[in-house]
Amino acid sequence: MDPDYFKSYEMCWGTLGTVRPFSNFHPDRDATEIQAALEKKGSLPLLVEDNQRQYLKYEKTSYSVLSQDLAGGLKKALSGDLEVLLLELLMPPLQYEAQRLQQAMSGIGTDEETLMEILCTRSGKQLQEISATYKQLYKKDLEKEMKGETSGDFAKLVMALLNKENVAGGVQRDIESLSASLNGKKADAGPWIDILTSRDSDHLNKVLMGLELESGQMVGEAVEKKFSGDIRLGLKVLVQCIQSPDVYLAKRITTMKTPGVQGIMVSHSEEDLLCIRAAYIKLTGTSLYTALQKHFKGDHLQALLAICRSED
Repeated sequence: MDPDYFKSYEMCWGTLGTVRPFSNFHPDRDATEIQAALEKKGSLPLLVEDNQRQYLKYEKTSYSVLSQDLAGGLKKALSGDLEVLLLELLMPPLQYEAQRLQQAMSGIGTDEETLMEILCTRSGKQLQEISATYKQLYKKDLEKEMKGETSGDFAKLVMALLNKENVAGGVQRDIESLSASLNGKKADAGPWIDILTSRDSDHLNKVLMGLELESGQMVGEAVEKKFSGDIRLGLKVLVQCIQSPDVYLAKRITTMKTPGVQGIMVSHSEEDLLCIRAAYIKLTGTSLYTALQKHFKGDHLQALLAICRSED
């Protein structure tokens, strides 16, 4: 075991993630085992047992032990969803989030919900780091890219989230502003964007609860009735993430669409996937571990189960 590894990386055994540092980590030995797995074109459990920071260690070791980089070996030996998943696991977290944003904006049409998922579940500091990584990877400015892919009130919401910061405000004043914005035939998105992107979560939860008491309806229902198009989707996601990001992410996973499931599980595997698992079983009555077995198969399933880690 390389003692410098423990000095240079923050070990996070205390997180609510399912993929954690592996105390018995031996790059040379593990790289040899991975090479054997690649030759058999089988699953690679070691890639999931160790966290992403340790994968970077594999990258350096693999040149001497495997005479090729690990990602290159995976691309040659594997294909399909399993290849994509394991390559995603190899990416440092910031790089992976930047890639997800880039993919959400590439091709025909924009994946607005993936944009909102990342913008709503990451802090302002994290988004700044993701923006810097995006520029480094793609030589483009993330804010400019998002402006080009969005329009209207939804574009204003996206920009406000990307540059979110906490600004002091009064709970009752914010309740009154949001309530007033709903009067009339067409709701005004301005106060919703200004308030929901510039207050801390405790403040916003008080505001949303107060608004529900005052209006007599759930905030999500009010947004559904009063807004339309992309801004309605954006505000619905934002409200859900303010009230409970774990529940929102669990709902996204229930679709069992491969890109969404992998995106959330990989993104949150080191941080809070245990919380999402708890929300999933409360929401559906079935554990995520069991649900995955009903929708996926083969080595791809085994890799997903290794990230999920265990039954609830």
